[in-house]
Order: sequence, then C-alpha cells, then structure tokens
Amino acid sequence: MTGRLCFALIVLLACSGVAVASASPGDIDTRMTQAEKLRLKDHARFVTLLEQLHHDLPHMDAKQTWRLRYNDAWESMFEGHYPASEADFREIIAHSGDAALVAKSTALLMDNLALQARYADAYVEANRATDMLPRVTDPQARFTLLSHLSQTLNFAGQQDLALKYAEMMVPATPPGESPCPALYMKTAALEGLKRLTSTSPELAEAIASCTANGEPVIGNAASLILVDMYIAERAPTKAMAVLDRIEPSIRASGYFPALVAMTKHRGQAYQQMGNLAEARSWALQAVTMSHPGDFNEWLRDAYQVLYEVEKASGNAAAALRYHEQYVRQEQSFRHDVNARAMAYQAARQRVLAQRMQAAQLIEENDILRLQGELDEKALEMSRLHIGLMVIALLALGLWMVRLRRSQLRFKRLSAHDGLTGIFIQQHFIGEMARMLGKLKRRQATACYVTLDLDHFKVVNDTYGHTVGDAALKHAVEVCKAQLRPADLFGRLGGEEFGMVLPATSREQGRAVAERMRSAVHGNPMPTEDGSVALAASIGVACTDTIGYDVQRLCRAADTALYRAKAEGRNRVVVDSDPEPDDGSP
Repeated sequence: MTGRLCFALIVLLACSGVAVASASPGDIDTRMTQAEKLRLKDHARFVTLLEQLHHDLPHMDAKQTWRLRYNDAWESMFEGHYPASEADFREIIAHSGDAALVAKSTALLMDNLALQARYADAYVEANRATDMLPRVTDPQARFTLLSHLSQTLNFAGQQDLALKYAEMMVPATPPGESPCPALYMKTAALEGLKRLTSTSPELAEAIASCTANGEPVIGNAASLILVDMYIAERAPTKAMAVLDRIEPSIRASGYFPALVAMTKHRGQAYQQMGNLAEARSWALQAVTMSHPGDFNEWLRDAYQVLYEVEKASGNAAAALRYHEQYVRQEQSFRHDVNARAMAYQAARQRVLAQRMQAAQLIEENDILRLQGELDEKALEMSRLHIGLMVIALLALGLWMVRLRRSQLRFKRLSAHDGLTGIFIQQHFIGEMARMLGKLKRRQATACYVTLDLDHFKVVNDTYGHTVGDAALKHAVEVCKAQLRPADLFGRLGGEEFGMVLPATSREQGRAVAERMRSAVHGNPMPTEDGSVALAASIGVACTDTIGYDVQRLCRAADTALYRAKAEGRNRVVVDSDPEPDDGSP
C-alpha cells in the first residue's frame, strides 16, 4: 500500500458521542449513531459499543440489522480483513435496499479494492458511484460518497477531478459535523496538483479546523503535508518545529503511517541541517519500522537519506548499497503509479464500451420497431426501410472500427513506455523469456545487456525533470542507433535499460555494449543553454556461461553493472571479466 493511500483512508467521519444502555428499537438507532461517531476519536470504545449492539440483534428490525452489518464490515476493513469486508459491502449493496447504506458501502468498497491493488475494479466502482451521486439525498451518505470519490480519483492520478469532489464536500458537510475531512481532502488534491506551498491558506485552514474540532489523526496528516512542504522548500528548522509539536499526538494515536512518516521526516530534516549522525539514526528507524516487501514513499525517502549520508561520509560501499535499495523503492513506486493510471484508463474504456453497447441495443430495438411499421405499409416504404438499415449498419461498422482502434491503441500504450517509446519492464521481460526459449531450442547464443545512466540524479537536480526526461529520450535514441531490428530494448525503470542481443557471441556483445557506452558519452544532449553530458555504466551477461534462464541472466548482468559502477562508472563489464586485483570493490 502506498503512503498517500494510507493517509487518505483516515478521512472517515468521526465525531464525539455518548452511548446509552437501553435496548428499545428507537434507542438502538441512537446508540448506533453514537457508536459510529466514535470510530476514529475513540476506536476502542466504538468496538465495545459494537459488541453491545450485537447482544440486541434479536430486537432489531431489518434496516437496523443491515446497518449493524455495515458497521461490522467497516471494522473488518479497519482491521485489514479486506476480502471479508468486501463480501459484506457487496452483500449490503445487492440486498439491503437502503439507499444511504448502498451509497456508503459503495464508497468504502472503492477503498477496499484499492487496498487489495485491484485498481481496475476500484475505478469501475468509482464510475458507479459517480452515476449514483445525483440520486443520493441522505446528507451523510452523500458526504461519504464525495469524500471517497475524491480520494480514489486522487489515488488514480486524476487530481483535477479529486479537487472538484473535495470542493463539493465543503458545502455538503452535514450539519453538526466537522469541516476537517473536507478541508483535508481539498489540501491533498492541491498537493497532488503541485499547487500547495507551506504558506497556502488552504493548508493552514485544514490544520486549524482539525485541531479546533478535535480530529487529531486527520490534523496530524495535514501537519505532515506541511512538513513535506518545508522539506521541499529546504526549511528544516520549521519542519522540525512542526514535528516536535505533533509528535506527542502521533505517538498517542499509535497510527502507524503517521509514525513512519514522522520518523523519515526527522531523518530528512536532520540531513538538511547537516547533522548526519541523527539523519542516519532516524532514517534507519524508518526502515526498521517497515515490513518486508513494503514499497512506499517513506521507505524510498529513508533510503535516499541513508544514501546521501553515507555518500557525504565517504562510505562508498554503504552508499552504493543504500542507493540500490532507493532505486528498487523508486521503481516499485513508479510501477504502482503506472499500474493505477493504466487501470483507471482500462476502467474508463470498459465503462465506455458498456455504454456504447447499451446504445447499440437501443438502436437495434428502434430498427426492429421501424421494420414492423414498414412491413405494414408494404412496398411504397421499402426504400425508407433499406435506407434505415444502411444507416444502422454504417453506424455499427463505424463504432466497431473506432472501438477496435481504441483497443489496439490501448494495447500498444500498455506495452510501451510513455516517455521513451520502448518496451516497459513487464512486457520486455515477457518478450525476453520468449526469445530466449526460441534461442535455446536452436542452441544459439545471446547476450543480455543492462545499462544505467551515471549520476542521472545530478542531471535532474541541476537542470530539472523536463531536461531530465529529454535526456532519457536522447539516450534511448543514441542506443537505438547501435542496435539491430531483431534486438529487444526496454526501460526497466528510472534511468536503467535492458537489451537482449540474439545470435550474439560474448565478444560481439562486449563490442555492441562498448559502442553504446562510447555513443552515449560522445553525444551530449544539446539544450538552449549549451549541452548536457551523459555517461553510462553497462553490465553484460551471456548465455554461453549463464544459460537461458531469465532471472539468472538478469542477476548476472546486474552484478556486472554494479561492478562497472564500483570500478568508476562509464565502462563496460562482462560477467566473465576477472575481478580487479587492485583492491577495488
């Protein structure tokens, strides 16, 4: 799960309330409402009240029973039992008959599916929620639906739409409820749009509202956005002051995402202040707090701090190790972002196809009705009949052509990197496996080449990401000129690329790699202000010693690449090259 999604999920309505002990039907509704208001403010008490309400189950009518089941599903999802809570939400949507519960269950189902990384399904539910919204009249249900639509679209990278729904939340806040969640969702959308700074009034208003209304968890999330802004603006002293202010509240709440974010922020602030020992200590704490297999912004930033600290301390081996971890986190995070964006587009295509199919069915029904009328009018109407059929067939053919073009375009986009135009990692690995299988059957040799642009972070930091993107495209074009049409070329993530050279011996593979290295180094990218010099480290692994297994070839090439980096960069290392005897790593 990504860090931003963790924080988005805290925006669930929670206000103070007092439970009572009687069990009359009217009191059951009152106690249910009071329990719901305690979900985030006093979660332990909410669980206790939920257990007490289960004792009154025999006295509940059908509507109250469904409402209790909704609260059970909410708690199950809060505890991380996503498949079980998904089943409950779908049951409520299908059978409860309560429009307000259906709207709120649909809202939570969006989050549930996103937490299970089922992004396409989550965005299909978002489309259903969008269609449902004009018909939702219950204030609480409408507010819940708006909040979850905002956070789901923000998560999908559709920040403009997320901001639209967040702004709709503000006037839709139910009477007596805190405006804190609405203001936080607006702030989160503005942050995604890069329209937020530490002095933005929207951020200050969100923090003040959440503090004044006793919403510590959401208020801390907004304050951590402010810390993000201070870190980005290189104001570590201000960032540390905010962290000192909110740390007691974060530790008291025990909310894990906030604890990890606070810890890595302290590491970043200490690094900017030049206190390398404290920066290392806090960044290591953030890494230790995470679970095996996690990938998120917090781990990425923590590993970046450790890399920068060890680099500044002259610990080359440790710096390289942390840089590898940072790159893995960055690649995993970017892959997840791409997966979400692709899933959103796939969901849009699916909904569009369904709507077009419905339109087609309506059109076909109209044609059948017209045919019946024309049959009654006999021969004089035959020309009109034929004309209508021709129009219908042309419309259907045009629709099929457009749909096929859309499908082909989407298929191509899903296999190619949007920036460079070469294969993305997943498609590249699949094509690599198929090619190696064919070469193995023919007993033909091949080489796998992995190339990483040296010090590319410096290019981004010095010239900006726009120039950095142009440099990536320039490097790809330079490398393409050294490859044959039969060679595979893909982007593995960031500034790392992979190539498969079929029917290529070890020495031929070394020569191709050396030509690419020389071409990249000898062809700086021209800009309006001069040129940007580039260099590349390259690792080569060949099937004559490694075999045709994809993972083994990738590991061998990565090892050779790391050796090239460690031996000074801007060089080619083949898996069979002897280790240097001068004591270098």
